[in-house]
Amino acid sequence: MDDISRRIEHTVLGPETTPEDVHMCLAAASEHGLRACLPPCYLPLATDYDVPVTTVIDFPHGQGAIDAVCGAARAAWDDGADELDLVSNVGLLKAGDDEAVRDRISEVVAAVPIPVKVIVEAPLLTDEELRRVGEAAHDADAAFLKTATGFSDGGATVEDVELLSQYLPVKASGGIGSWETAERMFEAGAERIGASSGVTIAREYREQRGES
Repeated sequence: MDDISRRIEHTVLGPETTPEDVHMCLAAASEHGLRACLPPCYLPLATDYDVPVTTVIDFPHGQGAIDAVCGAARAAWDDGADELDLVSNVGLLKAGDDEAVRDRISEVVAAVPIPVKVIVEAPLLTDEELRRVGEAAHDADAAFLKTATGFSDGGATVEDVELLSQYLPVKASGGIGSWETAERMFEAGAERIGASSGVTIAREYREQRGES
């Protein structure tokens, strides 16, 4: 499979996600050469699939006690996660406590030997707040910034990706349902795409290239 496929994380994270949904996601990711993003409780289901797997931590609000969050991060690593998507605390950021935002991220990064992507929930933030959380995540040695959980109003935008990519590589997520939209995010500087429509995006990309 081509490099574009490995930059797409086929995602299943809704509150009604069943084990069968996860198996379908993993099978589709394996068939199309994609990555996958799963709830942490379903990580053991991924062991039979040759798919790089991300899970979410402190999802979807980023308000858990830090000891519990770090424990969840370590448990996810033990269960086979290749990467973690950690939700940052929007309330602390809006309160102006950038140090606390940075320290929370830093503790999780230090707790595991795998990449940590920080979900900033961009639809809830101003440009100034995006810059601050981007700087906090960079200073905490996070590996990526991720635009959104997909559970608040709005999703990834070209403008947010362009801004965030000044600080760290970006995973654009939220409202990306086609290759046309994904391509705009890549052109804006995104390194990854997270989407429940990962198979559709990959298929449309191949069709555009005249591939079967």
